[in-house]
Amino acid sequence: MPPTPSEPAPRWRGLTEAEAAARLMRDGPNVLADGDVHGFWGLLLEVLRQPMFVLLMISAGLYLLLGDVGEGLTLLGAVVLVVTITIVQEARSERAVAALKSLTSPRAQILRDGVSRTIPASELVVGDVIRVGEGDRVPADAVLREGVSLAVDESLLTGESVTVHKRTAPTLTAMGSPGASEPTGWLYSGTLVVSGRGVAEVLATGARTEIGRIGTSLREIERLKTPLQVETARVVRIMAILGIGLSLAVMLLRGLADGQWIDAALAGLTLAMSLLPEEFPIVLTLFLALGARRIARHGVLTRRTTAVETLGAVDILCTDKTGTLTENRMTIGVLWGDDDPEPLPVQGLTELPESVHQLLEYGILACPRDPFDPMEKAFLELGDRTLADTEHLHAAWEDTREYPLTPELLAVTHLWSAPEHMHLVAATKGAPGAVFDLCALAEATRAHWSARAARLAKDGLRVLGVARATVDGAPPADPQALDFTFVGLVGLVDPLRADVPAAVAECRQAGIRVMMITGDHLETARAIARGAGIPDTGTLLGSEIDALDDDALGQRAVDASIVARAVPRHKLRIVQALQKRGLRVAMTGDGVNDAPALRAADIGVAMGRRGTDVAREASALVLVDDDFSAIVQAVKVGRSIFDNMRRAFGYILAVHIPIAGLALIPALLGWPALLGPIQVVFLEMVIDPASSIVFEREPPDASTMHRPPRRKDEHLLELRRGLFSFLQGLVVLASALALVLVLRASELAHLEVKTAAFVALVLGNLAILIASRSATEPFWRTLTRHNAAVPILIAATLAFLALLVYLPPAAAVVGFTALPLWLFAVALGAGLLPVLVLDTFEAFARRRPA
Repeated sequence: MPPTPSEPAPRWRGLTEAEAAARLMRDGPNVLADGDVHGFWGLLLEVLRQPMFVLLMISAGLYLLLGDVGEGLTLLGAVVLVVTITIVQEARSERAVAALKSLTSPRAQILRDGVSRTIPASELVVGDVIRVGEGDRVPADAVLREGVSLAVDESLLTGESVTVHKRTAPTLTAMGSPGASEPTGWLYSGTLVVSGRGVAEVLATGARTEIGRIGTSLREIERLKTPLQVETARVVRIMAILGIGLSLAVMLLRGLADGQWIDAALAGLTLAMSLLPEEFPIVLTLFLALGARRIARHGVLTRRTTAVETLGAVDILCTDKTGTLTENRMTIGVLWGDDDPEPLPVQGLTELPESVHQLLEYGILACPRDPFDPMEKAFLELGDRTLADTEHLHAAWEDTREYPLTPELLAVTHLWSAPEHMHLVAATKGAPGAVFDLCALAEATRAHWSARAARLAKDGLRVLGVARATVDGAPPADPQALDFTFVGLVGLVDPLRADVPAAVAECRQAGIRVMMITGDHLETARAIARGAGIPDTGTLLGSEIDALDDDALGQRAVDASIVARAVPRHKLRIVQALQKRGLRVAMTGDGVNDAPALRAADIGVAMGRRGTDVAREASALVLVDDDFSAIVQAVKVGRSIFDNMRRAFGYILAVHIPIAGLALIPALLGWPALLGPIQVVFLEMVIDPASSIVFEREPPDASTMHRPPRRKDEHLLELRRGLFSFLQGLVVLASALALVLVLRASELAHLEVKTAAFVALVLGNLAILIASRSATEPFWRTLTRHNAAVPILIAATLAFLALLVYLPPAAAVVGFTALPLWLFAVALGAGLLPVLVLDTFEAFARRRPA
């Protein structure tokens, strides 16, 4: 992502882009070594340990022992082909994961050429000037040049969970060791800013940082055993045990029956290869990794693969209002001063009446000099536009202290020292009720201003109260000790994102309930909810959440769609209350205090633009543009990914049944073998790309977002789908065996019978592929769905099959013979028609759209 310019920083210019580029070339990127990448030789070693490879090597060795050099060399060639295909697939998966790690890498706020930019932390160089604030991970070793109440958690390096306060060090040029007993100016890469903000200069990057020297590697993507991985491992284990047992039984029966132990071993190996479902782990890895990349195209980054499989099961989506449902583009809409009977609309004005000058003046003084918050930027922008030639802007004043917003006091206070005053000037802004409390308003005055605030909130405005005070002597520890005078109300406008109503409507169609959680006034929240299309099915206030026990909160939360006057700790209680009632919850958040709720939610969704590093680390997904509609698109893609995995697993199960049957039944009946290892290899060359490429590219069904979330206990291979896949496989097996019986009764040569059975098996495989592309539509409807991989695979398979049958050298190698055209056509029909007829019957039985 390219750097994004923002406002200029007046006191620091930082490096130039040319200087930064030269230093990046000299020192390398600001990253630590990644020990997770296998490389070619690592992948090769993994492939050589796979059971399919071992079985192929044993089979090739047995053919060579029998003196069948051509068959043995062909199998060795197949070994090379299988190894190549597997390495390509594994490398593709690793590239996908590496791309995700790059997308989800930390960001850093820097100053270059005097302009503030956000860049990947990997591009930081020595000498860069960075800005850090509450919730940020320090991106490199640096020294603090300017700061306000900056404190850092250095437990990553020291093991001590004690907040370390920092002091500015304007002249320091070298790093020291962490763990000092006194405040220092050193900031260490990977440590967490827990409060305050500051400007620092980078002194070391990458392996030269403190964390780099001790060899710690921070992983951005966790490798967890997901429910799908557990389920897949169970299926593979069952089929592997079944395959080994049956193959040993066949080998013993054949060997004891005719004494041909090598032939018996080949028959057993063929059966084992036919039952070995090595595609399952490949499908799971590829679908999750590539699915996460597919979700990233919609502006949603996946930090944990569990999110991909959970997305389609979300029951309730709890979302912030500001910046997620709205554009996070705050502008001041109205000012309502003490002497004004009506609010003053100010949008578009370049001058303001004197009656609101003081209101805007103290609103600006209640902001930091260089703010990040959109609301605070709105104050400064209006002041620059309307107060430029007045005495109400104070460039020479110094911001000496900030009292931050707390859950107990929803207001921010700044103290300023002015050259022309002996006292300090205090300015506060915040929730009207909190500011009323600070001003100790009389009951009648409070009711008067509360009615005004409610009127503005009902119009969808974000309402803030503003107050002023003077401080003689030392500042108090608590702003509530100051004697504030109320100045007026400010109404801010944050427009609803244009695509939110459609996204909310899509959620409702998909059976997903949307709950809006905001710190705003209830009437403001209701106005935004109406615009977004969120039905008012019930409301909750933060004060009510505090008063309710867990059971009562669960009863209220399950019906609530609007939560107002909420603070971050309420989010965690809401998540836990909903989960206790069996609901799967997605929760958005951006602040440090949102992290517990994001971690506890089934899917935590952090904001990419305004979110803190702590929130992103606690989340499963990150919204690049903080856009609500992107979450809905991610849910849609997540449902599609799960559907496609289910189709792929059903297909794999179905196609292994006729392969195993044609390997097992002739051995039990004493017939000559219909399948050998080399034929199974060819079939695997069809199955592997079909399951890992064709199904991964399948577009979503039309019904994807018109059905409720799947059940919490629903398996990837549910009973009905698994039985139908088993039935598909049995139909192909029965058809192929019927063909074999008819041809044997006609006294055709064994090579012709074997070749015809193989053709029927391959076409049955393709028929299952076509019929498995949708669980809700009949096969003829899927033929018009765009998936470029389907015609390519079918054409390649038929072309290769024709070569094996009609090209004499190839046919001789695999033990086939050229078939008469009538017999080839019969075999084609025997493979295709039964499966497609079965799918047609199922379509009408389920009354699917035809």
